[in-house]
Amino acid sequence: MSKRARRELYWGLGFTSLAVAGFVLLKVIPIIASFFISLTDWNVARSPEFIGLENYADMLISDPLFWKSMWVTAYYAIFAVPVSMAFAFALAMLLNTKIPALGIFRTLFYLPSIIPIIASSILWLWMFNPDFGLFNAGLEAVGLPRQRFIYEESQVIPSLVFMSMWSVGPMMIIFLAGLQDVPNQLYEAVEIDGGNALHKLWHVTIPMMTPTILFNLLISIITALQTFVQAFIMTEGGPNNGSLFIVYYIYRKAFQEQQMGYASALAWALFVVICVLSYLVFRTSSRWVFYHGGAD
Repeated sequence: MSKRARRELYWGLGFTSLAVAGFVLLKVIPIIASFFISLTDWNVARSPEFIGLENYADMLISDPLFWKSMWVTAYYAIFAVPVSMAFAFALAMLLNTKIPALGIFRTLFYLPSIIPIIASSILWLWMFNPDFGLFNAGLEAVGLPRQRFIYEESQVIPSLVFMSMWSVGPMMIIFLAGLQDVPNQLYEAVEIDGGNALHKLWHVTIPMMTPTILFNLLISIITALQTFVQAFIMTEGGPNNGSLFIVYYIYRKAFQEQQMGYASALAWALFVVICVLSYLVFRTSSRWVFYHGGAD
C-alpha cells in the first residue's frame, strides 16, 4: 500500500473505531455472555451454577408455556405480517397519486408511527375497553353486539393484529420510495398494449417492487416475532396466556421469576428461529424477487 492509502486506511479506522467499539461492547459481548448464562442456573441472588444444556432440555420437553408462547407468537406473525404489509402497500399506492394536499395526507398517515408505543398502547387499551371503549360504541351504533376484544382469549390476537396496522408508517414510506422508482415507460407500454390499472399493478408494479417487498417482509417478520410492549402494557400475557408472546415470556422468566439462565435459553431459541426464517426468506427470494437492471 502506498503512503496515502495507508493514511486513508488509518483515518477510516479511526472514524469507525467508536462505532465498532460500541457494537462490540453493547452487542457482541452481551450476546456471547447470554449464551454462557443460558448454560447456567442463575437467579441473580447467587452465583451462576453451570448445568450444561439442562435449560434447553427443560424448555423443549417439560415447559408447556414455551410451546404456548411460540404458538401465540407464530399465530400473531402469520396474520400481522401480511395484513400490515398489504395495508402499507395500499396506502403507498394511494399516496403515490397526484392529489391536492398530498404532503398533508402523507404526514397524517405517517404520524401514528412516531407516537411512542407505550402511549399508543394505552390509547388502544381505551378503544378496546368492553364497557366504554370506542370500538364497542361504534358496534352498538350500527346494531352489532359488544365484543371483548383483548379481554377474550379467542379475540386477543386478532385484535392485536388489527392494532398492528396503526404503525405501518415506516413501511409505507419504504413502499412509497420503491413505487417512485418504477419507470413510467413500463406503464406506458402496458397502456399501448391495451392494459388497464389491474394489468399495470400485476405485471409492472408488483414485479418491480419485489426487492422492496423482500426488505419489508424480512423486517416485518423479525418485528412481529419480537412483539413485547402490547402484551406488557395491555394484556400481561393474558387472558389465559392467549397473548403470551415469546419475548414477554422471556421478560417474565428473567425479571419476574429471576431465572436468568432459563430466560437466556429462551432468547437463544428465539434467535435461532429468526435466523432460520431469515435464511428461508433469502433462500426462496431468488424465485420471486426481480432486480431490475440486473439478474433476478
